[in-house]
Amino acid sequence: MFALVFDDPSTLKTAGAALALAILWLVEGVLPMFEGRSARAGHGARNLALGAGNAAVVAVIFAAATLFVTESARERGFGLLHLLDVPAAVRLAAAVVIFDAWQYLWHRLNHRVRFLWRFHQVHHSDAELDATSGLRFHTGEIVLSSIARLAVLPILGVTVAELLVYEAILLPIILFHHGNVRLPGRVDRRLRLLIVTPWMHWVHHSDHQPETDSNYSSIFSFWDRAFGSFRLRSEPREIRLGLENVGRAEWGTLRGMLSMPFRRDRRGQRER
Repeated sequence: MFALVFDDPSTLKTAGAALALAILWLVEGVLPMFEGRSARAGHGARNLALGAGNAAVVAVIFAAATLFVTESARERGFGLLHLLDVPAAVRLAAAVVIFDAWQYLWHRLNHRVRFLWRFHQVHHSDAELDATSGLRFHTGEIVLSSIARLAVLPILGVTVAELLVYEAILLPIILFHHGNVRLPGRVDRRLRLLIVTPWMHWVHHSDHQPETDSNYSSIFSFWDRAFGSFRLRSEPREIRLGLENVGRAEWGTLRGMLSMPFRRDRRGQRER
């Protein structure tokens, strides 16, 4: 059983995410940064339901297509990474770093392009931020992201195995930096020299737009430093999470989250 988990990247991805989520859920109950969360179970269940639905959509619609485009590129030697004659471990490390750069760019586009923002705002509308918020993405955003990946993966030369390893690293880190966990400042400071941390990502979920439009990194924090989008707050508890003027309870329901991009009566949709 344990050999299967460590030999199969897809199994490792699922197991790692589930373990991280379970640990963070327990820690959030004991050491929360933002206190007074009285409906954690319902909030988490809705986010998990949306995340599970998105995972099913990706598996049914995009899994075979992803395998096809990456294998076609590999067989033809097409793509940046296929031009490198390096050991497998170096190639894997390069794949993780270069695909994380794409994730940074794609995330930033979701804030800059109005059409993409209409879907991405569902993620930012969560004012009760916790680890499950790392799974709260509109299905439309997931579909658009998956379509973009079909073009980017062969250009970069990333294989399916490398993509699965990347996601196995990505998911626990995403859950971690969305977590409502009170880390000592010195611990967070040291961790964010390399990876995105809660103190860093809470700023990204501020309802103040200049802060929302910062800290786009997914795994490695250095992308924000390199491209001038890094911001911090000295006191995280002063951050107002969510989106300005989005407070109606209906937007937190599964139906409300799915309908948000298409509702003209929704208040708080900022001009991008």
